[in-house]
Amino acid sequence: MQRIEWKKKDSRNVMETVEQCGVPYLSFPVLEETGLVTHGFSTRLGGVSEGVYASMNFSFTRGDEPEHVRENYRRMAKALGVEAESMVLTYQTHTVNIRRTGKEDRGKGVFRERDYRDIDGLVTDEPGVTLVTFFADCVPLYFLDPVRHAIGLSHSGWRGTVGKIGKITVERMGEEFGSKPEDIIACIGPSICKDCFEVGEEVVELFAKAFPSKIHDRLFSPNGKPGKYQLDLWEANREILLEAGIRPERLQVTNLCTCCNPDYLYSHRKMGEKRGNLCAFLALKEE
Repeated sequence: MQRIEWKKKDSRNVMETVEQCGVPYLSFPVLEETGLVTHGFSTRLGGVSEGVYASMNFSFTRGDEPEHVRENYRRMAKALGVEAESMVLTYQTHTVNIRRTGKEDRGKGVFRERDYRDIDGLVTDEPGVTLVTFFADCVPLYFLDPVRHAIGLSHSGWRGTVGKIGKITVERMGEEFGSKPEDIIACIGPSICKDCFEVGEEVVELFAKAFPSKIHDRLFSPNGKPGKYQLDLWEANREILLEAGIRPERLQVTNLCTCCNPDYLYSHRKMGEKRGNLCAFLALKEE
């Protein structure tokens, strides 16, 4: 395995680094132990992209060679033990829109054109469909209902967090599959930490309206610069998922920051526009 020395925000072992077929990725033991899903969160390592995209870039829209990107998907698929053609990609525009997807959508975004847009979350109850969402500081949200055998995967930037896409995903799983919040296992994946995420007053005002005042001091704090604050997307999403009915013991929160680990993870705050994108992957195993 390639030696990776993660900078963690605390000493918890929330995620494990796995390497398969020369591709390292991150995994939540709490999901893996169910035996029901295949999942992962990519790193920058193990791909074929070059230059600022090196090496495991999954974005077709940032200027990378399309065939390099497709090869990266093939490599990640092999590492996860799924078919590259099973992957279904979001069309992220910082909405709170969730799309139910199935086998008829396999390959969309990688090998086939997507016939949808403005979709930041996906849900399914069909094995053989791999849900894929994109990241470079925003928050990945993984959902597994082990009772109804349904999954969800959502992209929650600060706009999605204000809009509470995590709660909306849980509600959509209830509508589509009969999932109960208390049954769902939820995981908040690698993303930007509070120490690295500076925002302006206009963003903080939106969070102040969206969340109860009693938790404001946990979500944001002034950093000494005029009109600037540090914002905690991890804590905000944790509160959203608890509000949605997820049980505390079934909720895992990352301690890996994308901005703190630029050697291994892409970060918009650290790298700007000239970079690749990470992906989260989640699929139900065939029974």
